[in-house]
Amino acid sequence: MSRAQDFGWSAVKVDFSRYTALRIERDDAVLRVWFDRPEQLNAVSREVHGELETLFFDIDRDDATRVAVISGRGRAFSAGGDLDWLVELNADPESSARAIRADRIIQTALLNMETPLVARVNGPAVGLGCSIALYCDIVVATPRAVLADPHVSVGLVAGDGGALIWPQLIGYAQARRYLLTGEHITGEDAARLGLITECAAENELDDVVERWVDKLLAQPDAALRWTKLSINGGLRAIASSVLDAAAGFENLTQILPAHRDALQRMRDRSQ
Repeated sequence: MSRAQDFGWSAVKVDFSRYTALRIERDDAVLRVWFDRPEQLNAVSREVHGELETLFFDIDRDDATRVAVISGRGRAFSAGGDLDWLVELNADPESSARAIRADRIIQTALLNMETPLVARVNGPAVGLGCSIALYCDIVVATPRAVLADPHVSVGLVAGDGGALIWPQLIGYAQARRYLLTGEHITGEDAARLGLITECAAENELDDVVERWVDKLLAQPDAALRWTKLSINGGLRAIASSVLDAAAGFENLTQILPAHRDALQRMRDRSQ
């Protein structure tokens, strides 16, 4: 029985075919979302970012979806912001402000979601990619996967979720270590510290993810969704004070010379 039938309301069916920057596949009650720029290590472009603004609202509205799985094609989960787009934002304060506002929309949607999310972290999860993974309810990563929020290292404030979620998961002392230096953490160490749910060998990643999906699907739907919502109540209670400040400061740093210089160094290394 679907959730709509449980409560006697008309079922909402979302048309996910309109998503083109993200790849979305339905597997019965499971929705599978893929970052789909493997040659760019699934870096978040303007187009991907635009679809992320509506994705989590749409997943939650869709009565056919009981669990969603997020992953990346190829060798990475998501390597963070696309370099060319970041250079554009640095030169255009209006576009920068719009992107920061969109980040807040994405984070608010994630914090208010009822639908359980599982992150299949198959490789690097960096910046916004890392934040999206860590907001998920179940996070499974391979030992070679690395998670990092290197905003400070590229002249930015960690404004897209890291300043909120890392301290809540691993405590302030460890969060400072990683957020203030941009240091990455392996999947194995992330599981040991409690940053993620589980570390799985590469050849077992899919099996472990599917076991978690099956465990979630086996739970009564309403109880599962509203328990998730209740767990995230603590995050929502502090989110505005943390995220509003972080977003505002990130917007300022996004147009400063230090960020532009860091982007140029990144471009030089990539050539």
